[in-house]
Amino acid sequence: MKEQQKISIRFFNDREVRAVWDDAHAKWWFSVLDIVGVLNEEPDYAKVRNYWKYLKAKLRKENHQLVSATTQLKLMAADGKKYNTDMLDSAGIVELCKNFPNNKAMNFLDWFLYSDTSIDGQSKKKAYTLFESNLINKFEVGTTKGLQQIHAYLFGGLYDFAGQIREKSISKGGYQFVYAQHLKDKLKQIDAMPHTTLEEIILKYAEMNKAHPFMEGNGRSTRIWLDLMLKKHLKKCVDWSKIKKDDYMNAMIISTVDSSVLQQLLKTALTPKINDREMFMKGIDYSYYYEE
Repeated sequence: MKEQQKISIRFFNDREVRAVWDDAHAKWWFSVLDIVGVLNEEPDYAKVRNYWKYLKAKLRKENHQLVSATTQLKLMAADGKKYNTDMLDSAGIVELCKNFPNNKAMNFLDWFLYSDTSIDGQSKKKAYTLFESNLINKFEVGTTKGLQQIHAYLFGGLYDFAGQIREKSISKGGYQFVYAQHLKDKLKQIDAMPHTTLEEIILKYAEMNKAHPFMEGNGRSTRIWLDLMLKKHLKKCVDWSKIKKDDYMNAMIISTVDSSVLQQLLKTALTPKINDREMFMKGIDYSYYYEE
């Protein structure tokens, strides 16, 4: 099988589970070592590799089909180089969990099977196709209408309010977003804000976060909206994998009164890889991870 380029990262208990898309067979292949590490709660790569070697030998002795179901694809290691690593498809992962000698596998399996069928899982699949279809380049940049277009695409068929500005007031974690009766005026003010420099773009992004125009799905939509502004005016986008979840969430909270901390955080993660498919896919993975 030739090396694939579409990489996906899922997160289980804040641990990465990498997957590679196989165009020829239209399915995902998942890193066995990532999953073994998760199931054993083992961060040491060498120990994970040795355990999988032992388990694979045990399964082979039992003539289990799981071993023959594995394939090898190249994934990036900690040293920055790509190495062949054992991969299993969805059915293989289910079998691995059923044959794994600890009860933690069932919790992982519940998450694994749920994550692809949940609203977030289905929405994420739609987000991936934004790059492939080139539709992302047809959305308005830096406007409420453009944000509505993004939201409508991500959540169309999943929420009956997809792309629609909310008519109810909402709050989160004790923070009150813009009241519904003031929201349309607030969005007009945001539309009028310039967005040609990094400072202007981040300020506009922070103001849109305070507005929170949709009942659900604001963060996932506005991060794509943000990247489109950065791409158009600065020829850059955010490498979201460089930003820790807690750092981002804290910066967003502070941005309700001061956007400079958020600006500095995002500035350190900017990359010129605006047309890189793997960068986009990875950004989607992390964006959805922030909402978990």
